[in-house]
Amino acid sequence: MDRFTRTVRLLGEERFHRLQTKMVTVVGLGAVGGYVVEGLVRAGISHLRLVDHDIIEPSNLNRQIFALETTLGRPKAEVARERVLAINSDCRVEALQLFATDETLDRILDPEPDLLIDAIDSLNPKTQLLQEAYRRKIPVISSMGAALHTDPTLIRSGDIFATSGCPLARHLRKRLRRRGVGEGISCVYSIEKIDFDFLAAGEQVPPDDAPATERGRQRNVLGSLPTITGIFGLTIANQAIMRLSQEKE
Repeated sequence: MDRFTRTVRLLGEERFHRLQTKMVTVVGLGAVGGYVVEGLVRAGISHLRLVDHDIIEPSNLNRQIFALETTLGRPKAEVARERVLAINSDCRVEALQLFATDETLDRILDPEPDLLIDAIDSLNPKTQLLQEAYRRKIPVISSMGAALHTDPTLIRSGDIFATSGCPLARHLRKRLRRRGVGEGISCVYSIEKIDFDFLAAGEQVPPDDAPATERGRQRNVLGSLPTITGIFGLTIANQAIMRLSQEKE
């Protein structure tokens, strides 16, 4: 197909075919997750499951690829699905308007994807999703904090337990350790120093036993640029493409 000619010329027929056979689940369709989806579908991924409980709001317009004046007030998952199909109508894409929590993880992760992308920006659901993926041995690429950063040259990738300089990663590691999660979760993060601490700054993190409809709603509004969040998302998408196209059948 002409639309994938340049991808095939770079990866080769065998690796491109391998890429097209894979299923990817993306949880979190905001500033980072939106660009992950964009990169994946344009590269040729033909089966996507897109998960987000939220709707598009005016404050999303400065950085989220699914946020347009014409999509305000609509579910992110639904808009994301429409964009994927507008790019490649042959793509099999599922949209789930769900909040990631213990009660919904079976729906999100069944069937298990070849790769899970975590682009959630809240601690509790992020911890729960990564813990369950670790338990099920599902390969993951997770996004750490992209907000407040301005220097794209300081974006890095590695194991979440080897990160430094990221307040979100620091709190996440503590929570994961308490739940018995060890090394093996890949992530994209920044080593740029920022003067911020999620919990010390008063982030309102709902308790683990709060109803799903009440979780993740209250949070600090952090400054962010479309450039850095987009680079985070496309970096994750690039890693996913290279990883999935290289895997053996």
